Amino acid sequence: MSTYNILAENNESTVVVEYKSTGERAESYQSEADLEREFIHLLSEQGYKYININSEKELVDNLRVMLERLNKYTFTDSEWSRFFDECIANKNEGIVDKTRKLQEENILKLVRDDGSAKNIYLLDKKDIHNNYVQVINQYEASGNYQNRYDVTILVNGLPLVHVELKRRGVAIREAFNQIKRYGRDSFWAGSGLYEYVQIFVISNGTHTKYYSNTTRESHIKENEGKSRNKSKKTSNSFEFTSFWADSKNKVIPDLMDFTKTFFQKHTLLNILTKYCVFTSEDLLLVMRPYQIVATEKIIDKIKISTTYKMAGTINGGGYVWHTTGSGKTLTSFKTAKIASTLPFIDKVLFVVDRKDLDYQTMKEYDKFERGAANSNTSTAVLKRQLEDDNVNIIITTIQKLDNFVSKNKEHSIYSKHVVLIFDECHRSQFGDMHRAITKAFKNYHIFGFTGTPIFKKNSTSANVNPNLCTTEQAFGEKLHTYTIIDAITDSNVLPFKIDFVNTFKIKEDIFDEDIRAIDREKAFMDSRRISAVTKYILEHFDQKTKRNSYYTLKDRRLNGFNSIFAMQSIPMLKKYYEEFKRQLKEQNRELKIATIFSYRPNEEDSSDLIADEDFDTENLDVDSRSFLENAIADYNKMFKTNFDTSSNNFSNYYKDISMRVKNREIDLLLVVDMFLTGFDATTLNTLWVDKNLKYHGLIQAFSRTNRILNSVKTFGNIVCFRDLEEATNEAIGLFADKNASGIVLLKDFESYYNGYKENGKEFVGYKDLIAKLEDNFPLGVQIVGEENIRDFVKLFGSILKVRNILSSFDKFEGMEILSPRDYQDYMSMYLDIYQDLKSDKVQKENINNDLEFEIELIKQVEVNIDYILMLIGKYHDSNCENKEILVNIEKAINASIELRSKKDLIIEFIDKVNTSKTISDDWKKYVDQRKEDALVDIIKTENLKESETRKFVDNAFRDGTLKTFGTDIDKILPPISRFSKNNNRQEKKQSVIKKLKAFFERFFGLA
Repeated sequence: MSTYNILAENNESTVVVEYKSTGERAESYQSEADLEREFIHLLSEQGYKYININSEKELVDNLRVMLERLNKYTFTDSEWSRFFDECIANKNEGIVDKTRKLQEENILKLVRDDGSAKNIYLLDKKDIHNNYVQVINQYEASGNYQNRYDVTILVNGLPLVHVELKRRGVAIREAFNQIKRYGRDSFWAGSGLYEYVQIFVISNGTHTKYYSNTTRESHIKENEGKSRNKSKKTSNSFEFTSFWADSKNKVIPDLMDFTKTFFQKHTLLNILTKYCVFTSEDLLLVMRPYQIVATEKIIDKIKISTTYKMAGTINGGGYVWHTTGSGKTLTSFKTAKIASTLPFIDKVLFVVDRKDLDYQTMKEYDKFERGAANSNTSTAVLKRQLEDDNVNIIITTIQKLDNFVSKNKEHSIYSKHVVLIFDECHRSQFGDMHRAITKAFKNYHIFGFTGTPIFKKNSTSANVNPNLCTTEQAFGEKLHTYTIIDAITDSNVLPFKIDFVNTFKIKEDIFDEDIRAIDREKAFMDSRRISAVTKYILEHFDQKTKRNSYYTLKDRRLNGFNSIFAMQSIPMLKKYYEEFKRQLKEQNRELKIATIFSYRPNEEDSSDLIADEDFDTENLDVDSRSFLENAIADYNKMFKTNFDTSSNNFSNYYKDISMRVKNREIDLLLVVDMFLTGFDATTLNTLWVDKNLKYHGLIQAFSRTNRILNSVKTFGNIVCFRDLEEATNEAIGLFADKNASGIVLLKDFESYYNGYKENGKEFVGYKDLIAKLEDNFPLGVQIVGEENIRDFVKLFGSILKVRNILSSFDKFEGMEILSPRDYQDYMSMYLDIYQDLKSDKVQKENINNDLEFEIELIKQVEVNIDYILMLIGKYHDSNCENKEILVNIEKAINASIELRSKKDLIIEFIDKVNTSKTISDDWKKYVDQRKEDALVDIIKTENLKESETRKFVDNAFRDGTLKTFGTDIDKILPPISRFSKNNNRQEKKQSVIKKLKAFFERFFGLA
């Protein structure tokens, strides 16, 4: 607790401290219209001005009045027309440009009639209460279809927040789907003002969520090129919608309660002006309530402790406990940014404890705002930055900072007002370096962020100073907490599924614990065990990493996820690496495997903690360094690189591995300690463990796997080859709750297969879902009627979800109930409905409103062309007489969303098959010829530039996606004057895009 009183408490915190609903529950039925009226009435009571706007002209006229009011300036008609057309409703700008305008360029230049310039504010970010908020409803827009929007919040006349409502009892996802359709059909229409919307809110009264106009960490690019929509779009994945909460992390789901908190004017305006980050990847990140609370707690602590002259003491700082994977880097960035703007703060130092974190955090900072962080490569550069008044935020390692302090006993920075923020504050900050830094600086505030704090229970005797054993002793009081329980409950990280694989039994007649330990470690290193574990991993690798699933990441089409294998020691790693190479060669199997490790001063340390490794390879023993050189040589051969174990090159080797793991170019990374803390890769879904772990080390290592990516990745997979069950329960109990395992850990196989009850709610199991499917929708019987179609889609979607989880359990094999043929037939029915509703038939719009197809889950069970060729080979081997094989081929194609567009090619090839053909060679020749013929036809009929088109197409097949945005597509078009009478350039462009997309879908993945 603080040792001083609060001088003045800020009554305008963005997030309410603790919210208790005061509303009485009504018993009568509430329609959607009633819900909307109640919502608008509550907004009006909170200071929102309700206005009636029915046309775009009225919307634009109101915008002019509001901007004149904000800027205390009256436009002439010609000035307004010019400003509106060029700066606000520029036809060449889409969602990305408009978001950038609000977040980064909120002051636009008006050229007045007399030629002079004047700054026009879209938002006042310094004094948020100068902004004017209004609310409109049932605004009509005409695009591809006539749409009527529920409720929109105007800020200074611009639509910045849109709310879509459904009546109570209707799934909230329906509101989400409706906004997706608006984005496709009409947000861009007219002047495109609705492309200024920054935040969407969806609610069915009971549940309310929010999300940004480009949802968090999107990886699946949707480049549909269907309409006028020029906006670069990202996947609006429902997984990335968020609940609002109070500062104690209690979710506020009811719309009326949400309105009283999230829609408080100062809260909403703070979020829009302070707590959004527009990244260099053109994504808008809206901070979550716990991130905002932590930021404001630190800023308040700086202000209060400065007032009370507590700077330079532990009472002037504190620490934030936000679980691993909850976005600490974003929180710390905003905190550092805001702290650096405080008039009495001279410098903000962001301090990390290892080079890998320095590299990764630097990339994250640069992504959030270019140049905000100034990376330094040496202590001399750090010294120069500390002396530069123009550098406000510095990122450095604790080692460099300690080196600076030791070399500069006297320096002016020590007396300046400094904020030190430590990312992932672990043991390395608790020793001599920490004491030296806090002793040198006189006027500082020190803050730490951690996902796994050090308490007395999990501190170690390695700490010499008994006063620096815990996080609180090193950094001060805990300012805010957001545990793994909170994060999983909010769907910000995934739960874990843990398999414990027993690899040997210890003889029961050995009672002496020391002897047992010696016997156990010898057994762990036994070559027979190493071989058996390697064999298990290779046998289960595709299953655990879901190698039959497909998704798009950074414009590349990928199948499945990747994994890390953590082991106890370097000698063990060496044995595993060689065994993997041997078995892969024996199986003639390709798997991209890499390894990295560095010198560990306490190689025999059995403290079960993850060591703070550096990049020291000089002190490795001769055998280990020689082995590492050979492993790096394998890596160089695999990726055509040129690394080695020398100091600089090894650091670059680490960075290259980091990048390739993130991009899923490495399948399996073998490590001892590296990459087990402070490393985030959304494509990682599995951790194989042959290592003693406990407490914070265990949670840190496990948390490499639980980053959200898509609907296929539903949990982090942990496969333990050691008995870590007790250690897992202890770690969860320490960092979450002793009863939290039911939330943090996935349920067992039987629960998902047979069903279970939780908190009074019954969850139907796979077995009963299949029984319902077979009873209600028997194969061979057509599904008639919209209600039945809707029920089938929802039921089969539920089956796909639970089957996605069950498929990672070893025992699911043989218990699928549906035969492969029946499963394919049901998949075909599902895809038939999907294709039918996707075909833009107006009469189908009303059933399409509330259906969400699990396309990502369909793709994860995709059959590929290799499987089809195998069937064709069997047909060939039967002397082209076994017609049952042809039936199987057709069913497999119909059950595949990827192969449907290639069906005619495959069928035509089968017709050409005769008993003398070599299937694989002739297939390649056939596809190459048909592909060339089709491309030549497009080039000729569309009069495209041949060399540019071929390059464009080659890049598409290389990258796994056809890029229809940017300038590349324009380069292949024939010359067309932009000022021609008909000005049909856009029409021509869309025609070319449509043909190239069909061409790409037809031939991609066939060879």
